[in-house]
Amino acid sequence: MGYINHDYTKPSSPAYSFHRRMSSKMLFEDSSPGPRYHVDSKITRFGRDGTPSYSMLGRKKVGAHPFQTPGPGSYSPEKAPPLNWHRRPPSYTMAFRTRYRSVDTVPAPNCYTLPNLLGSCIPNKPSSASYSMSRRMKLGSPSEDLATTPGPAHYSRTDPSIYMNRQPSFSIQSRHNIPSDTTCKPGPGTHCPEKVTVHLPRPPSFTMGVRHSEFVTPLVIDLTD
Repeated sequence: MGYINHDYTKPSSPAYSFHRRMSSKMLFEDSSPGPRYHVDSKITRFGRDGTPSYSMLGRKKVGAHPFQTPGPGSYSPEKAPPLNWHRRPPSYTMAFRTRYRSVDTVPAPNCYTLPNLLGSCIPNKPSSASYSMSRRMKLGSPSEDLATTPGPAHYSRTDPSIYMNRQPSFSIQSRHNIPSDTTCKPGPGTHCPEKVTVHLPRPPSFTMGVRHSEFVTPLVIDLTD
């Protein structure tokens, strides 16, 4: 911002400055000049009048060399611009070295720290499998003694439901107890049906009758022509 130490490779916008507040005395004192201006009488509101005017000057002094005409070597036709769209060879100019801008606070390329693109520690980059090679083990290592090599049961198996669709799972529990009544119930021999006359005048009796229905078709015996 501003015109001081402005980067001359960038376009500059117009800049304005604020002047200090003027004194309030100028509102009451007249400091303008009086009617001392000379207004030419030949100047009208339309401009200068068209009356011709002449002046007489002294004769010019003639020296020993009245005409000093320049020679052909005084001209530089190579500096003239091209006329009528004529082609001209390319021209180059070499300017002075640009000054070093010490006030520029833009960091250099070596000031940035880029994350490593190798390995599995990049949070936003997919990484492939990485391997490392160690030195040869001492005597008694798995490569020397196969008895120290871990078997298949030594490795932990990953649950397939972690990386695949989980299948239905079931569990076997213990047998449930049958709901029952543990109270003592009287058996058939406990009852005395012959003592029904204790509270009834006679024992109950049953008869076998004919079941009648209102939907039974009546029997027709006499047939008439």
